[in-house]
Parts: sequence; structure tokens; C-alpha cells
Amino acid sequence: MPEDALYETEFSNLSLFSRGKVRDIYDLGDSLLMVATDRISAFDVVMGQPVPRKGIILTQMTLFWLDQVKDLVPSHLISANVKEFPGSCRPYWETLRGRSLWVKKAQPFPFECVVRGYLAGSGWREYQQTETICGVSLPSGLHEADRLPEPIFTPATKAEQGTHDENIPFSVMENTLGKETSERLRNLSLAIYERGRKIAEERGIIVADTKMEFGLLNGEIILIDELLTPDSSRFWPAETYEPGHTQVSFDKQFLRDYLDSLDWDKTPPPPTIPEEIIGKTAHKYEEAYKRLIG
Repeated sequence: MPEDALYETEFSNLSLFSRGKVRDIYDLGDSLLMVATDRISAFDVVMGQPVPRKGIILTQMTLFWLDQVKDLVPSHLISANVKEFPGSCRPYWETLRGRSLWVKKAQPFPFECVVRGYLAGSGWREYQQTETICGVSLPSGLHEADRLPEPIFTPATKAEQGTHDENIPFSVMENTLGKETSERLRNLSLAIYERGRKIAEERGIIVADTKMEFGLLNGEIILIDELLTPDSSRFWPAETYEPGHTQVSFDKQFLRDYLDSLDWDKTPPPPTIPEEIIGKTAHKYEEAYKRLIG
């Protein structure tokens, strides 16, 4: 394992709240510590090898985007400066620096808020069969990677680790959360995507689709988790964009494509990834970061 890669944290005097596909989350009482490791997942399976610096890139990009959309919706962020974290975190400053967020506790909504601006991934597969995505009707004759007439909101259930998120019609969300809350989440998601898409396009990146998460804090909807990162979005270089086929990407699609070439049933345990594939994946994350943030 590369020396500069962090696969997992073990902070003995902190209470582990959860260990997700990428983030280790610690309970600090009335707040949480979110640590982005360098783990990478594909097809909802966590790979056995980390991608160096990936967690730092995800954290810094999330901070960039939270600042870009702070006028649209508040977030759970308290601080990203380790010197401002609670004293119990001090022994771990070196590990935490650059890859961690001190955040407010919120009650997460049980759905991923997905916005699609282009026809790709599971949306493209569904469109080929029904000309719809999550119950949203689309024009006939679209091709893979086409830009949609307008972005669409296609929520998904949040899956437990090792299982797959499931696309759902908006009506299922409404039945669970109510019409007013669901419409608010949809409108916020679309507004954030539009803001992000325009900023990214100015920097040579197409945001094909993205997913975000929201929570409830003191009756107010706030953004939680990561935002507009290569883990939560499809990023395509604008200069090579050409509808009609799968696009070159800055996200983990490169890793997915490699895994698709293997005789692997997409269930644990994951295959061993060659160093060359890890290195190229790391480069794609770095390139997306450089284009967006400099």
C-alpha cells in the first residue's frame, strides 16, 4: 500500500459512528467528525486497495462547492480547520489535515437526490427500454451521452453497503416525505446542479449527473455529506465530448470500465486492482481537482 494512502482510520479515544464506503465518521457528542479515506468503491463494493490522496481531493472539492452554493442552502459544515476541531481530535491532526470535516449532526433524509443533465449510466439503460428515467418521460431518438432538454430529478433509495441504490419515481419520495418537503428537495437539487454545471463548464468539465444528500436540522433542510465530487458525479472533459457512446471521464468510470472487462460478478470480495489502474484513477481525480480549483 502506498505510504501516502489512508485506507482506514483507528482513533482509539474517539467513538466510531459508522464506516462507510469512503468515510469514517466519529461521534463527537453533539457533532460529527467526517474523515474521507482513500478507499474507493465500484458497483457498491469497496475495493481492497486505496487511491492515494483521493480523500483529500474529495474533501477539498466538497469545501469548494459548499462555498459556491451557500446562498442556495446551508450545510452541516462547522469547520475544516483541524485546529478548530474539538480537543479530543488533537492527537490525530496529521491524519485529519486536509481530509476531514467537523460537522453538525442532522437527521438524514432516506433518499439520494440525483440530478441528470445527460443520458448516461443506469439512466441510459432504462431509457433504451422505456424512454423514461424514474418515471420521467423523455423524447424519442436520444443517444447515449446526449444532453437532456432540461435536467431531471431522479431520486434513489440509499442502499446499505454491499447492496445497490435503487432508482425510484418521485411519487415514492412524496409518499414517504410528503409533497412539500419532496418538492423542496427537488428544487434545491436542481438549483445546485445548475450552479455547479455552469461553473464546471467554464473550467472545461461537463457534469453529466450528480447525487447529493440532505438532512434536517432544527426543522431546516441542510446539505450533508460530499458535493459534486468525482465520487458523486460523472465528470466529462468538455474537449472530448461526443454523444453516441460512453465518454472519457474524470471520475471512477475508468475503474468501472476496467472491472467490467473482468470475469467478476460484482459481489465481494473485490478483485486485486493492478497498480497501473490505481495510478490512472488517481490521476483522473487529480486532473478534475486541478481543472476545478487550480
